[in-house]
Amino acid sequence: MLDKLRENADMARGEHPVAGEGRPSPIDVHVGSRIRLRRTLLGMSQERLGEALGLTFQQVQKYERGVNRVGASRLFDLSRVLDVPISFFFDDLPESLASTYGSHLTRRSTGFTDMQDSFTDDALNRRETLELVRAYYRITDPAVRKRVFDLIKSMGPSDS
Repeated sequence: MLDKLRENADMARGEHPVAGEGRPSPIDVHVGSRIRLRRTLLGMSQERLGEALGLTFQQVQKYERGVNRVGASRLFDLSRVLDVPISFFFDDLPESLASTYGSHLTRRSTGFTDMQDSFTDDALNRRETLELVRAYYRITDPAVRKRVFDLIKSMGPSDS
Protein backbone atom coordinates (compact mmCIF):
# COMPACT_ATOMS: atom_id res chain seq x y z
CA MET A 1 0.00 0.00 0.00
CA LEU A 2 2.79 2.41 0.94
CA ASP A 3 4.61 1.58 -2.31
CA LYS A 4 1.49 2.37 -4.31
CA LEU A 5 1.15 5.76 -2.56
CA ARG A 6 4.80 6.56 -3.32
CA GLU A 7 4.32 5.58 -6.97
CA ASN A 8 1.26 7.85 -7.22
CA ALA A 9 3.20 10.73 -5.63
CA ASP A 10 6.08 10.19 -8.09
CA MET A 11 3.69 10.21 -11.02
CA ALA A 12 2.03 13.39 -9.75
CA ARG A 13 5.45 15.08 -9.78
CA GLY A 14 6.01 13.93 -13.36
CA GLU A 15 8.49 11.24 -12.42
CA HIS A 16 7.82 7.89 -13.99
CA PRO A 17 8.74 4.78 -12.10
CA VAL A 18 8.57 1.85 -14.48
CA ALA A 19 8.09 -1.35 -12.51
CA GLY A 20 11.47 -2.61 -11.38
CA GLU A 21 13.56 -0.37 -13.61
CA GLY A 22 14.09 2.98 -11.91
CA ARG A 23 15.53 4.33 -15.18
CA PRO A 24 13.98 6.81 -17.60
CA SER A 25 12.40 5.64 -20.82
CA PRO A 26 14.71 6.08 -23.81
CA ILE A 27 11.95 8.10 -25.49
CA ASP A 28 11.89 10.51 -22.53
CA VAL A 29 15.68 10.74 -22.75
CA HIS A 30 15.40 11.51 -26.49
CA VAL A 31 12.78 14.22 -25.94
CA GLY A 32 14.94 15.70 -23.16
CA SER A 33 18.00 15.72 -25.40
CA ARG A 34 16.02 17.57 -28.06
CA ILE A 35 14.96 20.16 -25.45
CA ARG A 36 18.61 20.62 -24.47
CA LEU A 37 19.72 20.80 -28.10
CA ARG A 38 17.26 23.56 -28.98
CA ARG A 39 17.91 25.48 -25.77
CA THR A 40 21.66 25.47 -26.34
CA LEU A 41 21.32 26.33 -30.03
CA LEU A 42 19.40 29.42 -28.93
CA GLY A 43 22.11 30.22 -26.38
CA MET A 44 19.53 30.01 -23.60
CA SER A 45 20.44 28.96 -20.06
CA GLN A 46 18.43 26.46 -18.06
CA GLU A 47 17.56 29.28 -15.70
CA ARG A 48 16.16 31.43 -18.50
CA LEU A 49 14.14 28.57 -19.95
CA GLY A 50 12.84 27.78 -16.48
CA GLU A 51 11.75 31.39 -15.95
CA ALA A 52 9.92 31.42 -19.27
CA LEU A 53 8.06 28.24 -18.26
CA GLY A 54 7.55 29.11 -14.59
CA LEU A 55 9.94 26.36 -13.46
CA THR A 56 13.20 26.10 -11.58
CA PHE A 57 16.38 25.26 -13.47
CA GLN A 58 16.44 21.94 -11.58
CA GLN A 59 13.10 21.01 -13.15
CA VAL A 60 14.48 21.91 -16.57
CA GLN A 61 17.49 19.67 -15.84
CA LYS A 62 15.19 16.77 -14.99
CA TYR A 63 13.29 17.23 -18.25
CA GLU A 64 16.53 17.36 -20.22
CA ARG A 65 17.84 14.16 -18.63
CA GLY A 66 14.52 12.37 -19.10
CA VAL A 67 14.09 11.89 -15.35
CA ASN A 68 10.76 13.74 -15.47
CA ARG A 69 8.33 13.06 -18.26
CA VAL A 70 7.20 16.06 -20.27
CA GLY A 71 3.42 16.25 -20.31
CA ALA A 72 1.42 17.43 -23.30
CA SER A 73 0.76 20.95 -22.00
CA ARG A 74 4.42 21.39 -20.99
CA LEU A 75 5.54 20.14 -24.41
CA PHE A 76 3.24 22.73 -25.97
CA ASP A 77 4.76 25.46 -23.76
CA LEU A 78 8.29 24.29 -24.62
CA SER A 79 7.51 24.40 -28.33
CA ARG A 80 6.35 28.00 -28.04
CA VAL A 81 9.24 29.20 -25.86
CA LEU A 82 11.85 27.39 -27.99
CA ASP A 83 10.07 28.38 -31.22
CA VAL A 84 9.84 24.89 -32.74
CA PRO A 85 6.91 22.66 -33.69
CA ILE A 86 6.02 19.93 -31.20
CA SER A 87 7.21 17.34 -33.71
CA PHE A 88 10.77 18.72 -33.29
CA PHE A 89 11.07 16.89 -29.98
CA PHE A 90 10.50 13.57 -31.73
CA ASP A 91 12.62 14.27 -34.82
CA ASP A 92 15.46 11.81 -35.34
CA LEU A 93 13.80 9.32 -32.99
CA PRO A 94 15.29 5.97 -34.00
CA GLU A 95 12.64 3.72 -35.52
CA SER A 96 13.71 0.94 -33.16
CA LEU A 97 12.77 3.13 -30.19
CA ALA A 98 9.43 4.09 -31.65
CA SER A 99 8.49 0.48 -32.29
CA THR A 100 10.04 -1.06 -29.18
CA TYR A 101 8.99 1.56 -26.64
CA GLY A 102 5.71 2.49 -28.24
CA SER A 103 3.70 0.30 -25.89
CA HIS A 104 3.83 0.02 -22.13
CA LEU A 105 3.99 -3.78 -22.25
CA THR A 106 7.03 -3.81 -24.50
CA ARG A 107 8.80 -1.25 -22.32
CA ARG A 108 8.67 -3.62 -19.38
CA SER A 109 9.92 -6.63 -21.30
CA THR A 110 12.92 -4.91 -22.90
CA GLY A 111 15.78 -3.50 -20.84
CA PHE A 112 17.08 0.03 -21.27
CA THR A 113 20.59 -1.27 -21.90
CA ASP A 114 19.36 -3.04 -25.03
CA MET A 115 18.51 0.32 -26.59
CA GLN A 116 21.34 2.40 -25.15
CA ASP A 117 23.55 2.10 -28.23
CA SER A 118 21.29 4.45 -30.16
CA PHE A 119 22.22 7.25 -27.72
CA THR A 120 25.99 6.86 -27.82
CA ASP A 121 27.82 9.08 -30.34
CA ASP A 122 25.04 11.55 -31.21
CA ALA A 123 26.89 14.31 -33.08
CA LEU A 124 24.10 16.84 -32.54
CA ASN A 125 24.58 16.73 -28.78
CA ARG A 126 28.31 17.44 -28.77
CA ARG A 127 29.44 20.87 -27.61
CA GLU A 128 31.67 21.22 -30.68
CA THR A 129 28.63 20.86 -32.98
CA LEU A 130 26.63 23.39 -31.01
CA GLU A 131 29.47 25.92 -31.05
CA LEU A 132 29.94 25.42 -34.78
CA VAL A 133 26.24 25.98 -35.50
CA ARG A 134 26.15 29.09 -33.31
CA ALA A 135 29.26 30.52 -35.02
CA TYR A 136 27.78 29.76 -38.44
CA TYR A 137 24.55 31.61 -37.68
CA ARG A 138 26.46 34.60 -36.31
CA ILE A 139 27.74 35.21 -39.86
CA THR A 140 25.40 38.00 -40.93
CA ASP A 141 26.21 38.10 -44.65
CA PRO A 142 24.23 35.32 -46.41
CA ALA A 143 26.77 35.11 -49.26
CA VAL A 144 29.66 34.57 -46.82
CA ARG A 145 27.60 32.06 -44.87
CA LYS A 146 26.90 30.12 -48.09
CA ARG A 147 30.62 30.09 -48.98
CA VAL A 148 31.50 28.77 -45.50
CA PHE A 149 28.83 26.09 -45.88
CA ASP A 150 30.19 25.08 -49.32
CA LEU A 151 33.76 25.03 -47.97
CA ILE A 152 32.86 22.73 -45.08
CA LYS A 153 30.91 20.41 -47.37
CA SER A 154 33.86 20.21 -49.79
CA MET A 155 36.21 19.18 -46.96
CA GLY A 156 34.19 16.13 -45.97
CA PRO A 157 33.76 12.84 -47.80
CA SER A 158 31.51 12.98 -50.85
CA ASP A 159 27.92 11.74 -50.50
CA SER A 160 28.09 9.65 -53.66
